[in-house]
Amino acid sequence: MASSPAFQSDRPRPSPPPSGGEDPAASALGAGASVSGGAGYGNAGSARRRVSGTAAGGGGRFGRQQSFGREISHAAAETYLITRLAFTLLRYLGVGYRWITKLLALGCYAMLLMPGFLQVAYYYFFSSQVRRSIVYGDQPRNRLDLHLPKNMDGPKPAVAFVTGGAWIIGYKAWGSLLGKQLAERDIIVACIDYRNFPQGTISDMVNDASEGISFVCNIIAEYGGDPDRIYVMGQSAGAHIAACALVDQAVKESRGESISWSLSQIKAYFGLSGGYNLFSLVDHFHNRGLYRSIFLSIMEGEKSFKKFSPEVKVQDPSIGNAASLLPPILLFHGTGDYSIPSDASKAFAATLQRVGAKAEALLFDGKTHTDLFLQDPLRGGKDELFNNLVAFIHADDPEAQARDATAPPRRRFVPELLLWLARRISPF
Repeated sequence: MASSPAFQSDRPRPSPPPSGGEDPAASALGAGASVSGGAGYGNAGSARRRVSGTAAGGGGRFGRQQSFGREISHAAAETYLITRLAFTLLRYLGVGYRWITKLLALGCYAMLLMPGFLQVAYYYFFSSQVRRSIVYGDQPRNRLDLHLPKNMDGPKPAVAFVTGGAWIIGYKAWGSLLGKQLAERDIIVACIDYRNFPQGTISDMVNDASEGISFVCNIIAEYGGDPDRIYVMGQSAGAHIAACALVDQAVKESRGESISWSLSQIKAYFGLSGGYNLFSLVDHFHNRGLYRSIFLSIMEGEKSFKKFSPEVKVQDPSIGNAASLLPPILLFHGTGDYSIPSDASKAFAATLQRVGAKAEALLFDGKTHTDLFLQDPLRGGKDELFNNLVAFIHADDPEAQARDATAPPRRRFVPELLLWLARRISPF
């Protein structure tokens, strides 16, 4: 399944934000960052320099020991936070057979795919291509991971990726497999972390995602990225959060509000297995184990459904021509997805087209919620989703297209039998 040539963006690309002769990182992290209220951006600059220095071998054994100690300290702090939030979440959930059954199925699912997860974890923690936990804002969990290509001989396209996790268990490391495989095709991937429920609610998640995208737009050149080739991508709940952030940005720009990044910097948005209309999903999620009371708490009550339903919001006459400012939108979905039905992507694409945005939905016959993002990539070889992503990103780069044509198939991480069993037991 190839991306339609007519869908490629024909909008003029902007020049990078001017730095006034200063170091671009210092400019973006200093006075320019104050537009978005990101007081923590100054820390992001020091974190970037520190991580880069460590990767280059600076500081000797003592420096490496300090870096390792910081990583252990950060891991311990995150473990404590996640444990505390898990107990808070259990108080919301109470005793319910649906979520308990799904939790047990999730454990079995993870065990079956563990051979692949361990290999990806080794890459994540020990590869010099990964820059972990770069601070992008001043809120809890305002960190992102960068997955860099080995070949950095010129500016590379970059994807700002917002992971899924039912708005409850999202984490930046969930994007490591995608980051690894796209980096092998000379594409930078920034996996953005954000506050999950009950640490935050949907407005916090959307704000975090927008802040992370802003960081990528303003800083990616410092890591070898091309500021004229930035893409945004989200998966599952992350697709919903990222879509909300883009629509909010469109509204701000249409009203002339102060901004720290612009939609004109985004070449396209890729939504994978997302839901974009909360009104049509609340009952479906309740029947799947994400109970209505919890969902309403995450989404700040039913009164906020319109605000956080991109499909509904783009039809609101009060936002004027905001939808026309959106970048080209490409929505991927499997027809065998029972966590979020593929009709969600079809309906959103149709609505976007009606309001003047450029959008397309690509459906994958029989694919489930996890096939496209986990089982297929762990299987290795070639698959339609990956081919579409790479083809779209490299559409204007003949040299990259030539390298893609001769690239070896992706290697297998998990035996086929375990993949088959995992698909049968998947709670998603």
